[in-house]
Amino acid sequence: MKNAETPVIKVVLYGAMSSLGSALMAEMLRRQHEVIAILDDLTALAPRPGLRTKPGDLFDPERVKQSVAGASAVICLLNAPGLPMNSEQVERNLIPGPVEQVLAVDALIAGMEAVNIPRLFLVGDFAVLDEEQAEDDLQRHAAEEVLDALQNSTLQWTLINSPYAAPGLSIEHFSQVSTSLEPGLADALERLNRVAVGIADELRLNLHVGQHVSFIAAS
Repeated sequence: MKNAETPVIKVVLYGAMSSLGSALMAEMLRRQHEVIAILDDLTALAPRPGLRTKPGDLFDPERVKQSVAGASAVICLLNAPGLPMNSEQVERNLIPGPVEQVLAVDALIAGMEAVNIPRLFLVGDFAVLDEEQAEDDLQRHAAEEVLDALQNSTLQWTLINSPYAAPGLSIEHFSQVSTSLEPGLADALERLNRVAVGIADELRLNLHVGQHVSFIAAS
């Protein structure tokens, strides 16, 4: 039961249908936060207390503004499949490429600034920022553009390196303890759950604002 004196934390989530998105939804709901998942298909998630779904378009600043208005923070998983976009020409399960990710961040910044939502957690392929010789020059350039756009914004942002994820993990897997998972899925579930807990702690304590972080698996 929620304490009436406890302020409600509303978290908007882009990328809810990914494995990390599922882990984040389960962890945020466990902490009695409200989660608003931005989806193309509003029936993709089963109803549960504290979880809402809203339509949106991550590539349109006006639609972003409508989706995030009233939120406490936004979490965007840039390399998640099924990010909401208003396009009939794009395969809905496609993971946005580097150029599309830059466009998405530009729209996200503009939409959030328009309604004064400052806190943003951006998860993506940002490990390239730490590499002296990047294997993917386009991804490196896109990450640098994203970082530059954030540094020139008014947002309180945190960049997070994408953790290793395994497909096939849903919110149900993270919401209940199961001993029947395959070993590979069990390991991935444990790792992603730790990342979700870490991001939730960052939100609660307002840590690493304006920084680039990576969650390291415990030995």
